[in-house]
Parts: sequence; C-alpha cells; structure tokens
Amino acid sequence: MAADSGGFEDPSAEVLTEAAAAFGLLASSARLHIVWALAQGESDVTHLADRVGGALPAVSQHLAKLKLAGLVRSRREGRRQIYFVDDPDVVTVVRVMVGQLAARAEGASTSVRRLRRAGG
Repeated sequence: MAADSGGFEDPSAEVLTEAAAAFGLLASSARLHIVWALAQGESDVTHLADRVGGALPAVSQHLAKLKLAGLVRSRREGRRQIYFVDDPDVVTVVRVMVGQLAARAEGASTSVRRLRRAGG
C-alpha cells in the first residue's frame, strides 16, 4: 500500500524502478547530451554525432539504448533515421535539470570573479 505524504501518494515500486532505470540511462553525460540535443530538435545520427562530439558508432549505440528505454524515438526519412524525443515530460526534466545546473555554474563563476576583483 502506498503511503500518503503531504497530499502526494507514493508511487508503486514498479514505477520507481522504471524511473530509476530512465535516470540511470541519463546518468551518462554522453546520453544526457544526446537527449539535450534532441530536446532542441530532431536529428539524424551523423548530425547528432557532430553536435555532441561523439564517434558515430558510439552515438548509434547510445541512441539504441535510449530508444529501447522509450526515451527517444525515430522515423525513417528516405535512407536516414531521424531521432527525436517525443515525450514532453522527458524534454522538461532534461531542460530543467541542465538549465538549473548551468545557471548555478554561471552564478558560481560570477561569484568567483567578484571575489577575485575584490581581493586584488
């Protein structure tokens, strides 16, 4: 039985296991970069490898894992496979997490610059 805490019911063990698996896939910086890039717009594997700075075979393998997990989808366009993130919630999670961390990093570097100027 799921506990109720503050108006929210705890998710089932199955849901938590699925979420942990999805977060586990995104724990790879290479896969996170791929999902981030695809959250900005669809791409084929060649352009995606160029964008994320990865080798084509490695990016293809990452895409296969992401696709198997349902985080990424693809469609055929002529001879090319076009990859995209079809779930707006996945896009939101990735954008919020990366955006928050980027903002924190920018804030930290701004603080360091201010300290350096103040210190001499």
